Amino acid sequence: MAILELKELSKHFGHLVAVNELDLTVEDGEIRGLIGPNGSGKTTTFNLVSGFLTPTKGRVFFQGEEVTGLPAHVVARRGLVRTFQLTALFRELTALQNVIMACHLHTELGLFQQFLRGSGTRQREREMEEKALALLDSMGIADKKDEIAGDLPHGHQRALGIVSALATEPRMLLLDEPVGGMTPAEAKETMDRIKMVRDRGVTVLLVEHDMKTVMTTCEKITCMNFGNKIAEGTPQEISMHQDVIDAYLGGDTEAC
Repeated sequence: MAILELKELSKHFGHLVAVNELDLTVEDGEIRGLIGPNGSGKTTTFNLVSGFLTPTKGRVFFQGEEVTGLPAHVVARRGLVRTFQLTALFRELTALQNVIMACHLHTELGLFQQFLRGSGTRQREREMEEKALALLDSMGIADKKDEIAGDLPHGHQRALGIVSALATEPRMLLLDEPVGGMTPAEAKETMDRIKMVRDRGVTVLLVEHDMKTVMTTCEKITCMNFGNKIAEGTPQEISMHQDVIDAYLGGDTEAC
């Protein structure tokens, strides 16, 4: 069953066609890779799907309902959440505080209730802190909970960005270069945890330039170039697709 469908999705910036009539279907429970050279339209596609940009043409459906052009916060509340290539964190807050802030997306507490800080409010705050600690532990960074986010190493900031996204209780995650800046060991550990997230019912669509990560993690891969979808298939099929080799891998089949 499809959880995400893009139909003839397009985005023009003046005369520049960043995404051109893209058709894409992601199945529920899948880890899908979206690859392509710089400027191929991957991040623009993420921005269109998640509500940060409005399409010039085309439609976006999530869980069978149209979300085309809805504001990003509305899309996120429906369970479609993205991380960013440049990690979007509250850099002056601790790792734990960042995750608690993300938990507030689903809190039922109003500002007046939080101001009064009654017993129910305090109980809810304790629950959110416990949830945040469990999520940090699930990504292997619970020991960083009291460190300032802006002071964390780049790889840990990426992991914290994923944790913050998970705190919003998504049905689908859009991950923009989730292992960027990580060592090979850190990248493998992060992707293993992302597989665990998928196994708990969260569908994943990821943009990533690390081809080893893409080929060993994704069940299916879509490749874009100059805003167009040029190939789609299993990792093995993509690794042997001549258009992908020419456009993305520069003719180097060993890169797959």
